[in-house]
Amino acid sequence: MTKDRRNRAWYGKLDKDGFIHRSWMKNQGFPDHAFDGRPVIGICNTWSELTPCNSGLRTLAEGVKRGVWEAGGFPVEFPVMSLGETQMKPTAMLFRNLLSMDVEESIRAYGIDGVVLLGGCDKTTPGQLMGAASVDLPSIVVSSGPMLNGKFKGQDIGSGTDVWKFSEAVRAGDMTLQDFMAAESGMSRSAGVCMTMGTASTIASLVEAMGMSLPTNAALPAVDARRMALAHLTGKRIVEMVDEDIKPSDVLTKEAFENAILANAAVGGSTNAVVHLLALAGRVGVNLDLKDFEIGGEIPLLVNCMPSGKYLMEDFCYAGGMPVVLNELKDHLRPAMTVLGGDISAYADGAECYNRDVIHGFDDPVKPAAGLRVLRGNLAPNGAIVKPSAATDALLEHEGDAFVFESIEDLKANIDRDDLPVTPQTILVLKGCGPKGYPGMPEVGNMPIPKKLVQQGVRDMIRVSDARMSGTAYGTVILHVSPEAQAGGTLALVKTGDRIKVSAASGTLELMVDETELKARRDMWQSDEPNYSRGYAKLYIDHVLQADQGADLDFLVGKDTRPVTRESH
Repeated sequence: MTKDRRNRAWYGKLDKDGFIHRSWMKNQGFPDHAFDGRPVIGICNTWSELTPCNSGLRTLAEGVKRGVWEAGGFPVEFPVMSLGETQMKPTAMLFRNLLSMDVEESIRAYGIDGVVLLGGCDKTTPGQLMGAASVDLPSIVVSSGPMLNGKFKGQDIGSGTDVWKFSEAVRAGDMTLQDFMAAESGMSRSAGVCMTMGTASTIASLVEAMGMSLPTNAALPAVDARRMALAHLTGKRIVEMVDEDIKPSDVLTKEAFENAILANAAVGGSTNAVVHLLALAGRVGVNLDLKDFEIGGEIPLLVNCMPSGKYLMEDFCYAGGMPVVLNELKDHLRPAMTVLGGDISAYADGAECYNRDVIHGFDDPVKPAAGLRVLRGNLAPNGAIVKPSAATDALLEHEGDAFVFESIEDLKANIDRDDLPVTPQTILVLKGCGPKGYPGMPEVGNMPIPKKLVQQGVRDMIRVSDARMSGTAYGTVILHVSPEAQAGGTLALVKTGDRIKVSAASGTLELMVDETELKARRDMWQSDEPNYSRGYAKLYIDHVLQADQGADLDFLVGKDTRPVTRESH
């Protein structure tokens, strides 16, 4: 007997509306029996030539379709907004929530029973997951996969991480511009996301650790035939998930989010995971806040990948990938259901490490206690984030004078001044780069080291901002200061010469200015005029939440699983 699936409200009716829904689909050559009540599976594709990381997804969609047909389903591919992290201005993060709306409304409006999310580049997967979670139909992820290792002069080079290194080397006079330009072509050698443990590979790893993809999804290279096979198996599995009624709300539990936090620490994952996990938790109704991220604080760094180590995602794959990491974490993982219907522990079954220099064991970590640290204090009442695994240990406990840049334009105009009054002990402060201020909270938190210091050999110093930084970046960078400057946070009141005290060990970030002076400054403070006065950007500025709440739009928090009953004709 045919189950009374969701798609029957579109394709099962023997009336004018059913005629319209079926007939116009038939112009693509689908036969009558495609509409016999079998599961209709949407393939939500963020393929775009403007999103190079996702340029292989058109091929992977064909693999998903093969699996759906094999399992007796009816696959239908549909496009949604694609967010090219390396191509979009002012920042792809401005549009993550817009993508989530696109995904949510597409899933709700069309007659599908389950969805495969094809994403990769930094903001696409979080945006897709947020949208799918808000409708709560059976959903599963296939990531685009990392690029092949970059190559330059016979050495491996990593996306982003080596861009920052080479750029500083050119500014210091240690690398020629000719070599810098030559490295450009060797860095990105295939389709796929950054092959460092940047945000895209981090999110793919966490999706696997949360059980929202099949095992091995995180690390298989984009051009590896096994990723195409994984897409095929995922298409087959989503049909089964529809029959089993496994929804995001069944998988994305508090325990799953805690497993993601633990995994993020073990892989040396991106600080961007914080805002994405917080936003996703808000969609599924899980009570997650910055305090929860402290559970990863004592987890050691196990994966020796850039920017926290020396290898790349291709090496991580060949060493065993996320199943090995989950096996190492087995005594810490919380019991949690996966898209396979069993516990996450099954993802580690049979896992074997083939290179212990790439994936270390708990008894011999790359770094001890390397998870993200949450900092609080009068400079960040609602929290800030630092990534110890990518920082200079000596700078994680530091007090110094602030040098303030009031905007990104101020920084760019002055960072290379020969007379900039800074020393290696100075703490650089950047304002106006939070969710409302930029808008969109861009990846500019890893400010360049002042040129005069770069030329002296300085490669790290403390930087504090309300911005984010690329998951491929490194350094002692304090990010996501909340509330942001544009929202009237204490960051807005900092002046050059103020003392700032940072302690990762005690989790504090303090502006050493007495409260009377701060009150006087606050009484004089005025917010900047918004950069946009129309369209989606204005909607975003008016409704975006702060970083400690995931920077989602306030009216998108939660979900709406009500059926659509009104027809279009």
